[in-house]
Amino acid sequence: MARSPTLDELRRHAIARSLFRPVTLPAAIRRLGFVQADPMRAPARAQDLILFQRVRDYRAGDLERRYERLGIEEDAFVNYGFMPRETLALLHPRTPRRPWDAATLAQARDVLAFVQSRGVVHPREVGEAFAHHGRVASYWGGELNASTRLLDRMHHHGWLRVRRREAGTRVYEAMTHAEQDDSPAARRARAEALVDTIVALYAPLPAPSLGYLVTLLRYGANHLCNETRAVVKAARERYGHATLDGTTWFWPADESPASRRHQPVDGVRLLAPFDPVVWDRRRFEMLWGWAYRFEAYVPAPKRTMGHYALPVLWGEQMVGWANLRVERGRLQHALGFVAARPRDAGFERALDEELARFEAFLQPGTSA
Repeated sequence: MARSPTLDELRRHAIARSLFRPVTLPAAIRRLGFVQADPMRAPARAQDLILFQRVRDYRAGDLERRYERLGIEEDAFVNYGFMPRETLALLHPRTPRRPWDAATLAQARDVLAFVQSRGVVHPREVGEAFAHHGRVASYWGGELNASTRLLDRMHHHGWLRVRRREAGTRVYEAMTHAEQDDSPAARRARAEALVDTIVALYAPLPAPSLGYLVTLLRYGANHLCNETRAVVKAARERYGHATLDGTTWFWPADESPASRRHQPVDGVRLLAPFDPVVWDRRRFEMLWGWAYRFEAYVPAPKRTMGHYALPVLWGEQMVGWANLRVERGRLQHALGFVAARPRDAGFERALDEELARFEAFLQPGTSA
């Protein structure tokens, strides 16, 4: 029987399996299985920052520019993001957690008929046609057209899909999802595939983090919550695992965290707050010994790391964080360190190389 991995081996496994050698954009999306989206640019959107570290010659905005040709979808999984169509098929038809009342259902049917008549619609067109729906409070303060909120909900319910984005705004078309086999065995198989996707993306995972991520699946697959909980209960039979210092860790059954082939990445990497390597704050603290915090929504005087701190990976150690911004066309950076700034001359050289890569990444234009 294989021996249990050490914490150092789990750390190297976490880095090496996620920060794989750069590939094409379609291959990276297939390998990740899910790319979390976030609209905030600091200095680029989360999905672009994640793909930048894994796609050859990637430029900010390439995902949006190439979306229609990639055979992928935007939808809810454990969070909102981009996924292969095969994953979308596991999530729909989706049973909403809160059914619409009669008035909302009538409005949705009217909007759907409008979308079907137009083929592809921008939210602005829907807002103009259904201005009589009024306005509602937005999630982030202020107001927006009620029809814009309804489009989001129709998309989540599976009535619409995102055809493309225009300047970051979702443009929709009507969607019909195929009926699924609703037998217990088929439901269990879909739940297993969804939890497999979570484990493949975020492994090695501490047991509490696996449980938490599966609770987040209620966002994308609430109708399978009983089945996904059952998969977690049987995780020891399905996934590789080991207990270290009282915590059980899980990873795909065909992987070996103790393998010598898991080597630290070369150089410095500045990672997005939602990058799979750092997304799980519990795991982050267990692997690197300090608490990373995302403070974009923390009042400025109370921030300790900055508005949009990017964890700084140097080899296999997270040595600190960086805040990046573009001023007058030039990339500016501010660094913070957990301990002292690394004195190794190799660190300064690697940092300069990573910042130069970011400069190229942020330049307008489309990669091949």
